[in-house]
Order: sequence, then structure tokens, then C-alpha cells
Amino acid sequence: MAQTAKKADYETKRTRDHDTIRRWADERSGHPALVEGTEILRIDFKEPDENLKQVSWDEFFDTFDERELDFLYQEHTRDGKVSRFNKFVTHEGQ
Repeated sequence: MAQTAKKADYETKRTRDHDTIRRWADERSGHPALVEGTEILRIDFKEPDENLKQVSWDEFFDTFDERELDFLYQEHTRDGKVSRFNKFVTHEGQ
């Protein structure tokens, strides 16, 4: 039987912290990427998507900071599996 995740693990979280974003991606074998011909950020999980161009973390975070983005992510799904849910959104000022 699948282990159910604690509520805090499957709720969507929001961060601007570079170390948190990099840790989350590394734990899922993700790499920083841009959609070819755009400045749209993505985490590439090496699934077939020829439109993604892998970039360095420095280039990735330069774009992330320039565009004042937040990273939405989920640690686990409701049923306890590792989640790859992520999205880049406009930063909500404090």
C-alpha cells in the first residue's frame, strides 16, 4: 500500500531561494533549461522535448532574478510519491 504524504509535503510551496530550487531539481534528476528561442524557464527531466536547451545554473538564475519570478513546487503527491510539479510565476511582492 502506498504511503500517504503529510499535508505539508503535498501542498504547493513557493520560493525564490536558489539553493531550494537547485536541491529540488537535483533530487529529481532535473536540469536548468530554457525553451528554445525564448526566455521561458523550465526544469528539464530529460524526457523527449527537443525545444528545451540546457543552460547553466548561473544563466538560469540570472534570468529567474531578472524576471522577478517565484518557483512553485511540490515535494510529494498526495499518495506519497515524489512529485515533479513545478511552475514559474511572477513574484508576489511583500
